[in-house]
Amino acid sequence: MTVQIRFLPDDITINAEAGDAILQVAQRAGVIIPTGCLMGSCHACEVEIENGATLCACISAVPAGREELTINLYSDPTW
Repeated sequence: MTVQIRFLPDDITINAEAGDAILQVAQRAGVIIPTGCLMGSCHACEVEIENGATLCACISAVPAGREELTINLYSDPTW
């Protein structure tokens, strides 16, 4: 199933398949998500999705059962 992914604040939209790695989808869209450990421990790749929930892009996949997903990128000034 195709899911429309929208990256904020730059408002970049790309289609992805459920199960695709979010970090790879971002790279295909030309969106840079900072990474550190690539295991979800350091939280350098943490992004915000709907309802204020956060996830680590390096270990998260595009969820099934959705038509669209908005991912808000923000930078941590302490990282």
